[in-house]
Amino acid sequence: MSEQSTLGPDASDAAVSEGRHLQAVLLDMDGTLIESEHLWGESEAELVAELGGVWTEEDHTRNVGNAAEPVGRYIIDLTGADHLTPREVADRLYARFRVKLAGGAQLRPGAKELVTMLSETGVPVALVTSTERPLVQAAIGGIGLDNFDDSVAGDEVAANKPDPDPYLRAARRLGVDPARCVAFEDSVVGVTSAAEAGCLTVAVPNHVEIPSREGVVFRDSLVGVDLDWLESLVADR
Repeated sequence: MSEQSTLGPDASDAAVSEGRHLQAVLLDMDGTLIESEHLWGESEAELVAELGGVWTEEDHTRNVGNAAEPVGRYIIDLTGADHLTPREVADRLYARFRVKLAGGAQLRPGAKELVTMLSETGVPVALVTSTERPLVQAAIGGIGLDNFDDSVAGDEVAANKPDPDPYLRAARRLGVDPARCVAFEDSVVGVTSAAEAGCLTVAVPNHVEIPSREGVVFRDSLVGVDLDWLESLVADR
């Protein structure tokens, strides 16, 4: 994938020219912007049952935020389906998830309002997801991918979350400093990725508990997030 930003000329300098400390906002998708974790859980449980195993809530919790192939490896270890590769399991999982997405994914409270506010105020915003590109457009349909300045999908990075590469890549493509970015995440895997990339990270726990760590602040939801609050997060960095 090209590392060229999809922003228009001088757009990545807009925040600086307006005297902002905040340079961009980077948003996870599953569990943060859309309520899709239950769809993943159902897909995982159905596939594991087909392979002769049982998928528990603990299994799902352990895999929240992970990319498809690591989940595939986990399912193979759980079921003993050694005749399949992690990629083949991932493809089967994605096929089930795609069917469930046909009815649309419900947006998390405040998600659309946050993206709209960022667009209207000229703050660059990127989607940073472990979900692979073929599913991103359908999954984020309730907001619309065209409302983001850029997006980084799980099959477009050298190493997926919890590695920092997805967030570093998003910042690089936008032409911004990760330390001047605010990232929103709902999982331990995602928070680790964003924090290790140097972003000020906002954890919005959904299905899993997230331990405290330096550089991470917590919110109950995306409702009420405004530009002044985002700016305050990076003002002293």
